[in-house]
Amino acid sequence: MAVTTRLAWLHEKILQNHFGGKRLSLLYKGSVHGFCSGDLLDRCCNQGPILTVIYGEHRIIGAYAEESYQERKAASIILFALQETKISEWKLGLCTPERLFCNDNVKYNSTTNFQIELRNRKVIMGSKTTEDLGLVQNCTISIQDCEVFRCEDLLDERKIKGVTELRKSLLSALRTYEPYGSLVPQIRILLLGPVGAGKSSFFNSVRSVFQGHVTHQALMGTNRTGISEKYRTYFIRDGKGGQYLPFILCDSLGLGEKEGGLCRDDIFYILNGNIRDRYQFNPMESIKLSHRDYIDSPSLKDRIHCVAFVFDVSSMEHFSSQMIVKIRRLRRELINAGVVHVALLTHVDSMDLITKGDLIEIDRCVPLRSKLEEVQRKLGFALSDISVVSNYSSEWELDPVKDVLILSALRRMLWAADDFLEDLPLEKQGIKER
Repeated sequence: MAVTTRLAWLHEKILQNHFGGKRLSLLYKGSVHGFCSGDLLDRCCNQGPILTVIYGEHRIIGAYAEESYQERKAASIILFALQETKISEWKLGLCTPERLFCNDNVKYNSTTNFQIELRNRKVIMGSKTTEDLGLVQNCTISIQDCEVFRCEDLLDERKIKGVTELRKSLLSALRTYEPYGSLVPQIRILLLGPVGAGKSSFFNSVRSVFQGHVTHQALMGTNRTGISEKYRTYFIRDGKGGQYLPFILCDSLGLGEKEGGLCRDDIFYILNGNIRDRYQFNPMESIKLSHRDYIDSPSLKDRIHCVAFVFDVSSMEHFSSQMIVKIRRLRRELINAGVVHVALLTHVDSMDLITKGDLIEIDRCVPLRSKLEEVQRKLGFALSDISVVSNYSSEWELDPVKDVLILSALRRMLWAADDFLEDLPLEKQGIKER
């Protein structure tokens, strides 16, 4: 039976981030392996940086060793106290593991200021240590349990290599992608979402990945104002002067509340391919059929083949009832029209306690998972149709973890577009029934 930690997810994340972004691997648990310092040291010496967590009745305290525990060799120790979501620390200095864990009947030394007596199930601290850790003046803490973890970098060399290889594989797949049945030369993806959700930023991010450096072709606004007022169809080259890639990203005016924003009729004119690139939107009324940017008889290649709803992950909990109703109604109309659509959550790196390591293991990240479930619950999207990204906004250099998220989201959109093309009636595919 696997030994599991007593740490709550939130407390584990706080400790991981506080000590430099570490993955915690459980080596020893007192309630399982026995409260014996000798057994603890046998399991935990020569394991690299070590985090010891002591569970008291009302608090969590512990010690972090920046270097590997070695027999009778002093290591630099940082003490910590975790109370709710706040962590405090105090540098104990150099200390041997035998003295820290009171091995071989080492007696408490007042100059040490901190000692873990496993056999007696208690921690003894000097008053100065207690005060510096922000604890109630109690120099002795009863141990309910003790856990010791090996600390590893969340993104070690092996994982970075895996991310780099996945990035390379995704780039190759997208460069060689061909739309279903070669029915169209390029897939058109419409980005829809509230003002400031990150639609233009997503296009810039996709373009940056394929250009090999961060670019900002599409102008970006703030979360409150947005900036897209024209309908834009963005073609993307594979590198500087390279061939155009087999997809087009289409940006539009943001969705407003009851009034304002992109008109409902304009959405369906865009879907049908009736609106030309650079059409200036009028939030008060939809395009006139006599307008010079209106296309009378669009072909299949002019149509939208996939819609991606774009949402700022931090705004989901603040969505008004009007916006939720609008998006749900729009989704029903898209379903009735046979238009496939997916959801894209942006700015996931702005969430509290989220690290790069979390972004490559989304299924294990509790806050991200809860956000996906919130989108499913409020707006009705299937979990399998929701992607998350961290767009390039203020960075100057590309990041392989961000690239993988961006490329994975784009690949999911192309798969959805293939479903749309495959589901078209045969006559619209140009195939005659026998």
